[in-house]
Amino acid sequence: MLRSNMFALLLVFLLSISWEATSDLAHENFLQCLLNHSQLTYPISTAIYTPKNESYSYVLQSYIRNLRFNMSTTPKPLLILTALRESHVQAAISCAREHNLQMKIRSGGHDYEGVSSVSDVPFFVLDMFNFRSIDVDVASETAWIQVGATLGEVYYRISEKSKAHGFPASVEPTVGVGGHFGGGGYGNMMRKYGLSVDNIIDAKMVDVNGRLLVRKSMGEDLFWAITGGGGSSFGVVLAYKINIVRVPEVVTVFLVRRNVDQNATDIVEQWQQVAYNIDDDLFIRLTMNVVNSTTRISEKTVRTTFRALFLGDSERLLSIMNASFPKLGLLRSDCTEMSWLESVLFWTDPPLGTPTDLLRRTPPSLVHFKRKSDYVQKPIPRDGLEGIWKKMIELQVPQLTFNPYGGKMWEIPATERPFPHRAGNLWKVQYATDWNESGQEKANYYIDLTRQLYSYMTPFVSKNPRQAFLNYRDLDLGINHNGKESYLEGRVYGIKYFQENFNRLVKIKTKVDPGNFFRNEQSIPTFP
Repeated sequence: MLRSNMFALLLVFLLSISWEATSDLAHENFLQCLLNHSQLTYPISTAIYTPKNESYSYVLQSYIRNLRFNMSTTPKPLLILTALRESHVQAAISCAREHNLQMKIRSGGHDYEGVSSVSDVPFFVLDMFNFRSIDVDVASETAWIQVGATLGEVYYRISEKSKAHGFPASVEPTVGVGGHFGGGGYGNMMRKYGLSVDNIIDAKMVDVNGRLLVRKSMGEDLFWAITGGGGSSFGVVLAYKINIVRVPEVVTVFLVRRNVDQNATDIVEQWQQVAYNIDDDLFIRLTMNVVNSTTRISEKTVRTTFRALFLGDSERLLSIMNASFPKLGLLRSDCTEMSWLESVLFWTDPPLGTPTDLLRRTPPSLVHFKRKSDYVQKPIPRDGLEGIWKKMIELQVPQLTFNPYGGKMWEIPATERPFPHRAGNLWKVQYATDWNESGQEKANYYIDLTRQLYSYMTPFVSKNPRQAFLNYRDLDLGINHNGKESYLEGRVYGIKYFQENFNRLVKIKTKVDPGNFFRNEQSIPTFP
């Protein structure tokens, strides 16, 4: 018996050595393939970082934004290719296909579930942060933007050319263009101008065969898919061409806080009635979190924060608020007039100091976090709100944010872009839980808190399907193992993210990438 056990252990040991040797050889072959594809004028070797390179950890960690995916136990890529030229991207695709290696594409690293830099199978990261040129043409009111640029850089470069223009995208300036545009990103001008993808007019990408394509050569179906359907499911997008939008010389912002024990429930009730149908120039975000009560010692309460951007001066804003949203009690002293670019600084958390701060590519601090999303299609009754406050106080840590729709968001058909959440959705919900403690046990605890609040909200949100926002990536909705059940697995989360647009995305995917090379844990699958 002892001899047989020893033999079994020896066999396992020998097999593991054999597997590691085979694996190492495959990785060396992949690396050699990349070097063989290198052009003399643009050598690829300077863009490759393997674990043997002293800068490997720095390059890997520089664009990991969620500390949950920056632990010692987090799976690491075999190498990182920080592409400098289109030929590097083409080489990456060709060699990864030849050696059956999974490729993760990263632009800004803000994927909430780490999908751009983590995998359970052998993989490498194609990092696009060097693709960051921004070419603004004010005369045509357009700009070509490479995917590795951050939104802060985009806003700054537009403002350099014109104080009368901006772009409707995220209020988080360190977000990368590639993921934000590819997933249908939004910002605080969406009620006026729609989503970022509603203002994209062209794109440049490399497909699975290594071909360099623009809108005309890729065709309208593929162009549609990469403007909100998750670009990394269809190819490697290099750049997008956008229409920049006009902004007034003066905009107005405000931030007003009220606790539930100070009549906040009355205010939230009115917000629900007006935020989605108020003047299109006005966007009022509502955030709720648990704080210490100011009226009852040692008790907790819910604080509501109303943060707004108005595309106009404070006089017109106050006129609109007094007529439509009087319960907030907005005062002139609450309002600050500024340029549109300065308003971007106001919306960052914490607020940035000067416009040049928008050129910083890393957030001021990082935490571990979990995010989830929902859509609300009818106002939540008062007793429902009071129940939510009670549940939040019980859980203490998770926050809720309501982003109002209406305006341009309701005018654009649900099939115009892969992003389907248009008319009928009053606002989008984000569940946000942050923590500083490391370790899987702590992560499980805080993730469970988030799931509990999400579960409690079930009666108040969309149904059949319960909708979700792709850029608020949530692997709780389903994971694709990219095997024989890929389509069925993909449909579980795909219907929630894309609704009726899902099958069109699958049809396009099946046509342009039939071998499902461009895949991740929540990519668009092919038809079986």
